[in-house]
Amino acid sequence: QVQLVESGGGSVQAGGSLRLSCAASGYTYGIYIMGWFRQAPGKEREGVAAIYPGDGRTYYADSVKGRFTISHDNAKNTLYLQMDSLKPEDTAMYYCAVGRRIGGSWYQREKYNYWGQGTQVTVSS
Repeated sequence: QVQLVESGGGSVQAGGSLRLSCAASGYTYGIYIMGWFRQAPGKEREGVAAIYPGDGRTYYADSVKGRFTISHDNAKNTLYLQMDSLKPEDTAMYYCAVGRRIGGSWYQREKYNYWGQGTQVTVSS
């Protein structure tokens, strides 16, 4: 089992920045992919960004490219999402997730085995 705890959410004005953190604990051996998803009210959960810790490959949704940066600290077993130039449409609950499944696309929820409880991000105009 892997436990994931997100932090760093909050309220910010458009154009501002936030940094989300996700601390992983438990049996973290063999994690193949780590990602961030978000879900706005009335919408489906969507992939925001992902990283493959083994080789550092990163992927981003088109809507956040150039504004968000995903990173991972192996020593701390912590995943980060730096969010800059935030927009009101970025308002959502943000979830981190990790998986051991090989194959599939980074934005597919089925690829991830474990999920955090989420942290709320609210961006006002």
